[in-house]
Amino acid sequence: MGFKEDYLFWEIVRELSAHYDYRMITVTENHQEIWLESDKNKEFPVIRLIRHDLDWANWLKRDIDRTLQNGERIRRKLYKKPINILSIYVSKFAPVDDYDFSLQVASFKKTKVNTFILTCETIHDSLQKLEHVLKKPLSIQVLQEDEIDEESILAIKKDAISESVKKAKAEQKVFQNANKPIFTYIFMAIQIAVFVLMEFNGGSTNSKTLIEFGAKFSPYIIEGEWWRFFTPMIVHIGFVHLLMNTFSLYLIGAEVERIYGNARFLFIYIFAGFAGTLGSFILTPNLSAGASGAIFGCFGALLYFGIVYPKLFMRSMGSSVIVLIIINLIYGFSVSGIDNAGHIGGLIGGFLAAGVVHLPKTKNLLRQLAFLIGTAVLTLCLLQFGFNHQSSAAIDDNTMAMLAQKYIDHEEEDKAEEMLSKYVEEKPDAPLSLFILGNLSYEKKDISKAKDYYEEAIERNPDLHGAHYNLALVYMNLESFDQAKEQAKKAIELAPENKSYTKLLKEIETRL
Repeated sequence: MGFKEDYLFWEIVRELSAHYDYRMITVTENHQEIWLESDKNKEFPVIRLIRHDLDWANWLKRDIDRTLQNGERIRRKLYKKPINILSIYVSKFAPVDDYDFSLQVASFKKTKVNTFILTCETIHDSLQKLEHVLKKPLSIQVLQEDEIDEESILAIKKDAISESVKKAKAEQKVFQNANKPIFTYIFMAIQIAVFVLMEFNGGSTNSKTLIEFGAKFSPYIIEGEWWRFFTPMIVHIGFVHLLMNTFSLYLIGAEVERIYGNARFLFIYIFAGFAGTLGSFILTPNLSAGASGAIFGCFGALLYFGIVYPKLFMRSMGSSVIVLIIINLIYGFSVSGIDNAGHIGGLIGGFLAAGVVHLPKTKNLLRQLAFLIGTAVLTLCLLQFGFNHQSSAAIDDNTMAMLAQKYIDHEEEDKAEEMLSKYVEEKPDAPLSLFILGNLSYEKKDISKAKDYYEEAIERNPDLHGAHYNLALVYMNLESFDQAKEQAKKAIELAPENKSYTKLLKEIETRL
C-alpha cells in the first residue's frame, strides 16, 4: 500500500514546516511533489520532496534534470542570487541499478541540486543521514507498517498543509496593517486643493505663484524659510505634473500605508518629502516642486520592506518595484527639467525613515536605533553642507532678482540693494539685478546712479525692454529728450503691446 512511505513523506513536510520555518511554494495536483522554501535556512533555502518508488536510475537522472530546470525558474523569481536546493526522494527501495551519479551535486546556471534518497528499507540509517545533511534534528517517530493507516496519514497531511496556510495568512497580514490608506487620500486631496488655488491666483506654472505657495526656492530657504523643505510636496507645476504624481501616490502610497500603518506612513512620507527637497537644495539651485520626492520615498520604504521580508518582497512586488525605480531614475537623467536630485533624496529618505519606524508587529530596536542615529547625523551634515555651499555663485540672475523683489515687497529696500550690489560685483553679467538696482536708485532720486545701472543692464541684455523704458524716464528727468525718445522707441520695438511705452513716447514728442 505504501502507507509507510506516505507517512514519512508527510512527516518530513510537517517537521520542516512546523519546526524550521519552511513554507510550501509549489504542490503538484496529486500531492506527490512539494517544494518548500525558508528565509532562515542559508544552506538549503529551497527543499523539494517527492514521493516516488524508484526503480531504474535513468528515471532518477531525468528527474534530477527536471528539478534543475524548475529550481532555476524558482531562483529567478524569488532569489536572483545562486541557490542550493535539496531534493529528497522518499522511496521504498533505492534504484536497482547504479545511481552513484546522484551523489554528485548537479548544477544548471546559478542553481545547484543536492540529491538525497530516503528509503524505507533502511529507514533509521536514512533518517540519521538526512539529519546530518540538514544539520537539524528530526523528531520523526518511526512506525511499523501495521501502525499506519490512511486516516493517520491524512491527519499528518492536514497538519503539514495547515502550517503553510498559517504562514501564508501571516504574510497577508503584513499587507493589512491599516484598514484604509487615510493619509494617502488626505495628501491627494491637499495637493489637488492647492493646485486649484494656484490656478486661481496666477497659475501653477507661474514662478511667482509657485514661490508664494511654497515651492522650493533656495534663496528663501537660505534666508530662513525652513518650511520650504516640506511645502513643495503639495505644490505642482502644471496639470500633467499633478495628474502623474496624484496617480502615483494613489498606487504606491496606498500600498505603503497598508504595509506600514497610518502613523508610520505619515512619518515616512513627510520625511521623504523633506529629504527630496534637501537633495534638490544641495544639488540644484532651480525652482522646484512636486510630490515626486515623497513618492520615491515610498519606493524606498518598499525596498526596506524587502530587506526585512526578502522572499515575500520578491514574490509579491520586488521585480516590479526595482524596475520602476530604475526606469524613473533613467528617465529623470535623460529628460531635462526633471529634478532627479529630489527623486534620489526622497528614495534614500524613505528608506531611512522606514528603518527608523520599522514594520508593525515586529521589533528590531538595535537596528532602529542605528537607523535613527545615522539618519539624524546624515541629515544635520547635509543641512550644514547645503547652507554653507549655497553661495550666490549657485544662484542665477533671475533667481536673485525674484529674491530682491520679495524684500522690496516687504519694504526692505536697503537689504535688497545690499544683496544685489554684492551679487553684481561677483557676477557682472546680471541684467535683471542691475535693472532692479536702477529702480532702487531711481526711487531714491539718485538719477545719475540709476542711469548707470540701466545702461549697464541694457549692455548685458539689449532686449530688456523695461530697462529701455526706465532709461527713457531717466533721460526725461535729465531733459535729454532726444535720447529719451530713442530709448522709448526701442522699448516699443521690443514690446509693442505695452501701452505704457507708447504713451511715454507721445509725452516725449510733445516736449521736443
